[in-house]
Amino acid sequence: MVAPGAPLLLASPPSGLVLMSPASLAWLAVAVLAALALAGFMRWRRKALARLADATLLPRLAPRVAASRVAARGACIVVALALLAVAVADPRGAERVEAVEQRGIDVMVVLDVSRSMLAEDAAPNRLTRAKQFAADLVDAIGTDRVGLIEFAGVPALRCPLTFNHRAFLTQLDLLSPQTTVRGGSMLGDAIRLAAANLKDSDTGRAIIVLSDGEDMESEPVEAAATAARDLDVRTIAIGIGDRNEGARIPIGDTRSGKRYLTFEGQEVWTKMDPTLLSDVAAKGNGFFVDAGTSQVDMRDVAQYLAATIDSSTRERADVRTREPLHQWFSGAALLALLLAPLVGIGGLSATTARASRREGVQP
Repeated sequence: MVAPGAPLLLASPPSGLVLMSPASLAWLAVAVLAALALAGFMRWRRKALARLADATLLPRLAPRVAASRVAARGACIVVALALLAVAVADPRGAERVEAVEQRGIDVMVVLDVSRSMLAEDAAPNRLTRAKQFAADLVDAIGTDRVGLIEFAGVPALRCPLTFNHRAFLTQLDLLSPQTTVRGGSMLGDAIRLAAANLKDSDTGRAIIVLSDGEDMESEPVEAAATAARDLDVRTIAIGIGDRNEGARIPIGDTRSGKRYLTFEGQEVWTKMDPTLLSDVAAKGNGFFVDAGTSQVDMRDVAQYLAATIDSSTRERADVRTREPLHQWFSGAALLALLLAPLVGIGGLSATTARASRREGVQP
């Protein structure tokens, strides 16, 4: 018994015809119903004509070619419906083997989890927006290896380079300012840690920085330049947050509303620093994306990585495929529909003329 939805083998040899969606053959019932309807109509038509005139006059009033023309046109439509049902079932032909190479690059995502990333100028806050961008990037890069580093006062490797994107996303979802060992923002140390994890990679490499650009003199520009010079690692920086007015840093809720971080009695306002991040990207042989408080299509970043970074072959495999044949059945169905209105043209007038000559009447 064939399981529902399983491919149906119509011939035992590997090169035989296979239907990849055999359940779609249920549409053949439409063709069967159309054939039954056509047969019923032709039968009703003969009886109706028999009541209209006797056997001697009927050939002149309704020549036989007219009936055959109706039947032929109906048959064309029935055949077209049957062919379309087979086409929808996705027929496949001869099996062939293709050699497929899996190519890719290694990408380390460096994500800022310092307190300033809780600012809400990029809704709902900068950190949530950065995590969304990282998830979108992983979704866009396909089969590349990815790793994750968080940083605030100290950087930490949360996910080593892996093909398991689900594991990456799980660790990404867990990131928060509470997971850091010490407060602050040491972007340079995070870039150096990312470069160290990419050092032994045998393919193209890139670092993606997601941050508001705040840094505590950790020399991130020099770190990106060293990674580019010594390891040929590109650094792409994505700045998140408002660069002009900035926003306050929430630290909790009270009955009267939110509490914000203060210093010497004044609320602390944080702004995104595009100058630092653009310098990091420039020295890192990459580019800077000023996301600000807006959305960014991370597919553009993924396309840039694919176009500018050399990838290497990860794996070679032989993939067995079958030649699709649905286009032939669809084409034949279209041809049958186009022929339907052309069937029997000229036949009626010729038959009528012959009948008239036998009776001695000019048609």
